[in-house]
Amino acid sequence: MARAFLSSGDLIADRRASYADMLFESGDHVAAADLMRQALEIVPDWTAGLFRLGEMEEAAGHGDAAAQAWRTLLQLDSDDHFGAGLKLAASGHASVPHTPPTAYVETLFDAYAPTFESALLDKLDYRVPELLANAIKKAAPERRYRSMLDLGCGTGLMGPYFRNDADHLTGMDLSEAMLQKAAEKQTYDNLAKGDVNELDAAAHSTDLIIAADVFVYVGDLDRAFANVARTLAPEGLFAFSVENHAGDDELVLQSSLRYTHSEGYVRRLLTENAMSPVSLESKTIRMDRGEPLQGLIVVAKPFP
Repeated sequence: MARAFLSSGDLIADRRASYADMLFESGDHVAAADLMRQALEIVPDWTAGLFRLGEMEEAAGHGDAAAQAWRTLLQLDSDDHFGAGLKLAASGHASVPHTPPTAYVETLFDAYAPTFESALLDKLDYRVPELLANAIKKAAPERRYRSMLDLGCGTGLMGPYFRNDADHLTGMDLSEAMLQKAAEKQTYDNLAKGDVNELDAAAHSTDLIIAADVFVYVGDLDRAFANVARTLAPEGLFAFSVENHAGDDELVLQSSLRYTHSEGYVRRLLTENAMSPVSLESKTIRMDRGEPLQGLIVVAKPFP
C-alpha cells in the first residue's frame, strides 16, 4: 500500500525528503537514506520521516540503522501509527507481536481508502469477495439470511453479493474513511466502527458472518474466533479468508506486515470454538509483486 506524504512542516526538509523518495524509486537506496537523514537533521522528531528513513536504510542493507530509526519513532509515537514495531519484528530486531497496533491498522486504511478499490481490483486482481461469495452459495444454495455481519467491510465490496439474500446487512470496520466509502454504495442497513477483537454483538444473533481479507491485519485469531462463535446463530455460517504458508509455524508476520496463518492453525481454532469447516480450499486470492498469492477460502458452521 502506498503511503500518503506527510509533511514535516519545514519546506527544506520536505524538499530533501521528496528528492530522497525520487532517489529511492530510481534504485539508489544508499543516497536516498543519506538525503533523508539530512532532512531529519532539520526536523528530528518528524515521525513519518523516521519511518521512511527506516525503510530506506533497510533497502540499502543497513539493518541496524533501520532498526534505530524505528526505535526512535516508537519513542515519539507510543501508539505506533506507522507500524514501526511490526517493522522491527519483521526484520528480526524484535519479537513478533500477537496483534498489530490498532492505531497502525486504522491509520493505514484511512490513508488507503481513496485508492483501495482501484488498487486491488484493477492492479492486483483481487478475488476474495467473489471467492467467498461463491463458497457460501455453494455451501447453502438459495439460503436467505435474517442478518449478515461483514467484519472489516472496508469499502463494501462484499455487501452487494448478499444484499438480496439478507434481511439486515451490517458492516463493521476500524477505518472511518473506509466506512464512508462503504456508505456511498448504499448497500448496508447499518455501518459501525469497531474491532473484530472487541466484537460485542448479541449472542447467537447473526446468521452469516464474513471476514474477507481481514485476519491478515489481526494476527492471533483466538479472540476473533471466540467472538464469532459466540455471535453466530446455531445454524449460521462463518466465512473468511486467510493468507497461508507452508511449514509448522501457525502464525507468521511477513515483510509486507501482513500475517499469514497455517491450515492447521485455522482448523485447530475452529475446533476449539465448536465450529467445523463446511469447505476449505486453497486459492489464488490476488497478485503480489507479479506473483500469485495463495490463501484459504473457508466456510464453517457451529457443531450440531
